[in-house]
Amino acid sequence: MRQIFYSNRQFLMGLMCKACLWIVLLGTLGCSDFVEVDPPKNTLVSQTVFDDPSTVESALANLYFSLREDGMVSGNSGFTTLLGIYADELDYYAFNGDIVQLYRHTVTPQNAVLLGWWTQGYQVIYAANDIITGLEASEGLSTMEVERYKGQALFVRAYVHSLLVGVFGDVPYITTTDYVVNTNVSRLESNRVYEAIVADLEQAVALMDGADILVGDRVVPDADVARALLARMALYTQQWELAAATAGEVIAAFPLEPDLDQVFLKESGETVWQFRPGNDLRNTQEANQLVIQFIPGQRFALTPSLLEAFEEGDDRLESWTDELSDTDGTLTLSYAHKYKALFNETASLEHSIVFRSAEQYLIRAEARAQLGNLEGARQDLNAVRNRAGLGDVNLVMQSELLEAIYRERRVELFAEQGLRWMDLKRSGRAAEMLSPLKANWEDTHVLLPIPESELEINPNLLPQNPGY
Repeated sequence: MRQIFYSNRQFLMGLMCKACLWIVLLGTLGCSDFVEVDPPKNTLVSQTVFDDPSTVESALANLYFSLREDGMVSGNSGFTTLLGIYADELDYYAFNGDIVQLYRHTVTPQNAVLLGWWTQGYQVIYAANDIITGLEASEGLSTMEVERYKGQALFVRAYVHSLLVGVFGDVPYITTTDYVVNTNVSRLESNRVYEAIVADLEQAVALMDGADILVGDRVVPDADVARALLARMALYTQQWELAAATAGEVIAAFPLEPDLDQVFLKESGETVWQFRPGNDLRNTQEANQLVIQFIPGQRFALTPSLLEAFEEGDDRLESWTDELSDTDGTLTLSYAHKYKALFNETASLEHSIVFRSAEQYLIRAEARAQLGNLEGARQDLNAVRNRAGLGDVNLVMQSELLEAIYRERRVELFAEQGLRWMDLKRSGRAAEMLSPLKANWEDTHVLLPIPESELEINPNLLPQNPGY
C-alpha cells in the first residue's frame, strides 16, 4: 500500500529523518565525488547536519544520485528511450509489457513505468523540500552557503516538477514535508504548475548567481543550469521575451562546440549540466541502451521517419547515427550514436548530458521568431545548421521560419531527454505526426494517466486524465 510521496516506506523514512531525508554519511565526500559511490545506506537525523557544508553537499549529492540512477531522467526507464518510443524517434524490439504499452499507445493506469516515474519524482521533491527546510533553520552555515545550497535544492524541485507536468499534465506542486498536507494534496492546473516552476527557478538563479559552485565536469547545477531550464519553461509557456533573454545568457557562457564528434564527450564546451556515470560503469546509460551491438538482441532503433528528416549533407547523420546488419544481411537497423562509449569499454569518455547550449540557440531562435525578430531567429538557427555542415536558411515568412526551427530541433535534439515528445505536445502537432504511425493513437494520449494506485490512496488527485 503506497502513501503520497508515495509509499509507506517513504513515509517511515520521512518520520525517521524529518530533519533531512536522504542526507548521507559519506565522510568527507563532496559534490564532485558523489557519482562514484554506492547508493546511500545511512542517514543523519540531527539538525546539526545543516551546520556543516560537507553534510549539506552530501544531501544534495544524494538528489543528483537519485536523478541519475532512477526515474525519468536517466537509467533504464528515462525519458530518452521511453518517450522516444512513445513519440516517433525510436522503435522498440524487446518484450517488457509496460514498455510495449508505451510504444503501442496502449498505456493503462496500472503501468509500472508510470508509477515509477511518479513515486521517484515525488520522492526526490520531498527530499529537496527537506533540505530547503533544514537550510532555512541553519545556524552554522554562512548566508552565502545557505543561498548556494538552497538554490540547488530549488532547482531540483523545479526540474522534477517540469518532468512530471510534461507527461501527466495537472500535478501537485509540493513545497512542504508536512505529511498531513501531502497525503491530501490536489492537482494544480498545469499553467499554475509552470508558474510555480518559473518562480522557483527565478529564485534559484538569484540565489546562485555569481557563486563559484561548479566542481569538475559540470556535474553540480549552478545559476546557468537553472537559467537553461528557465529558458525551456519560458518557451513551453510562450513567454517569448523571457525565453529569448534567458537563453541568451546561457549562450553567452556556453558557445557551441564546433566539432560534432566532440559534442557528447565529457569535456564538451557546450555542456551546461551532465551526470558523471557511477558504480564504476565509466560511461553512459544512454550508450548502453541505444547502441545496437547484436541483431537480434537490440532493444531500440531509430525510426525511418526520423532518418528521413535529415537533409542531404547533414553531417549529424554520419556523426550521430550508425547502423548494424544481422549476420545474413537481411535486416539493417540504425541507432542513435551520439554517445559512443559503452559500459566499461574504455576509461570515462562521456557523461549523460542533461542541458547543452544547442538547445538554447534553438529556444532563442523560436522565441525571436515569435517576437518578430526574424533576422535574429535566422542567426541562431543558422549557427546550429552551420555546425552540422548545412547552409543558411533565408526564409522571410514567420510561419516558414518557425517550421524550420521545429525541424531543426528534431534532428539536433533527437534521443535527448524526451524533448521531441515535449515539442509535439506543446506545439499541438502530436496527433498530426503520430496518428499515421501509431495504430492505437488517440488525441487524449497527449497526457499519460495518473497511476491508479495513487488515485486509490488519495482521491483528491481525481479526476483521472481523459481517455483512461
